[in-house]
Amino acid sequence: MENRAVILAGGLGTRLKPYTISLPKPLVPIKEKPILEIIISQLKKNKFTNVTLTVNHMANIIEAFFGNGNRWGVNINYSLEKKPLSTMGPLTLIDNLPEDFLVMNGDILTDISYEELFQFHIDNKNLITVGGYERSDKQEYGILEINDEKDLIGFKEKPILNNLVSMGVYIMNKRILEYIPKNTFFGFDHLMLKLISNNELPKVYPYKGLWLDIGRPDDYEKATEIYTKFFS
Repeated sequence: MENRAVILAGGLGTRLKPYTISLPKPLVPIKEKPILEIIISQLKKNKFTNVTLTVNHMANIIEAFFGNGNRWGVNINYSLEKKPLSTMGPLTLIDNLPEDFLVMNGDILTDISYEELFQFHIDNKNLITVGGYERSDKQEYGILEINDEKDLIGFKEKPILNNLVSMGVYIMNKRILEYIPKNTFFGFDHLMLKLISNNELPKVYPYKGLWLDIGRPDDYEKATEIYTKFFS
């Protein structure tokens, strides 16, 4: 069975400047390999051999590098956005999506088993399964706590907050397209709120392994440090 993956690769990569001035974000290297090449190789190992890249910014460079995917043993095709459609909008441009398929950002580094995530989604007959990761982030500022009279009653110096965040990895049933307007800027946040308001509650797949958002400079630097240990 050839599972289908859609990789969102049309972003501007503004958080990674100056790296992304001359390169599209998916081609920013982790050691000797572009992040998107690492992702595609991982997908191949997890039996996702049919890959669609949604592209916009510097699309010609991405297509020139990856071509039809033969070099990695996968079939790659492209979906070009003529205008920015955010993260979920591009799905409405893709023909022949299967009943269930993987969607993910093209700038994350993780050791999650995409195959196990897909099977969890299928076994539970979910409309959408969202990969979730508990992230600890140190706040940049001291936090002031005040009462109704504006008196300072508490202070926390740059506290560390723990939150369950979206990994940017999803398994979706094709019925999800009923909730995504065509040719419209429509993001993951819009989709989640729309599903919740319609009582179509998304399912979350908590993951405790490795996950880095390469779009963040701190995570990008960490990725270059740990790449050899986890992915070489």
